[in-house]
Amino acid sequence: MLSPEQTPSHKIRSFIRRQGRITQGQQLALDNHWDKYCLDPNADYDFSQVFGRAAPLIVEIGFGSGDSLAKMAAANPDNDYIGIEVHRPGVGHLMLLLDQQGLTNVRIYCHDAMEIIEHKIADNSLTGVHLFFPDPWPKKKHHKRRIVRPSFVELLTRKLKPHGYFHAATDWENYAEHMLEILSAGTGFSNAAPSGDYCERPEYRPLTRFEQRGIRLGHGVWDLIFKKK
Repeated sequence: MLSPEQTPSHKIRSFIRRQGRITQGQQLALDNHWDKYCLDPNADYDFSQVFGRAAPLIVEIGFGSGDSLAKMAAANPDNDYIGIEVHRPGVGHLMLLLDQQGLTNVRIYCHDAMEIIEHKIADNSLTGVHLFFPDPWPKKKHHKRRIVRPSFVELLTRKLKPHGYFHAATDWENYAEHMLEILSAGTGFSNAAPSGDYCERPEYRPLTRFEQRGIRLGHGVWDLIFKKK
């Protein structure tokens, strides 16, 4: 029998589908802008054709409401972004932001991120992968559901370009320690932090409302950036 770490990454879900409330504006965006911003998880794409140019391509796993992704896309127009999120309210909210701001450098998959990255992203094609505030699965019996595990690091090694980066952020210290251990054990990566552990938040990662509230309450946030060798 396979152990949790040996089990293929797509067999263990790192998320639970929640039927969140969709606002009227989000539903309108889903109805009116789906074909403009969303990609078919069953189709194969040449992303340079999707975006109409060859540009650095960055994937964000689990973008939540999409506020941070929209801010990054607006602040970095020379990059193209693929956001992946399973929850439709967040997808609808991001579509609203993209339409309101006229942003053209973001596309969305409403699907399991591991399946998309494994099967729909070409090897050695990504400049970066972002994972901001994933579910920490704090109970020990649920640690096998944490997205950062050896099989995920192996997947990153395949999909990132040489010198491409993986950037994770969490407000759970135990999960930060877990990610640091797993990523440090990956022979294909080097830690970008001069101290060999955590990085200062880079300017390109916007503060979320949730994070700002946590900082006011004295909660810690840990950023990890690892680069492919």
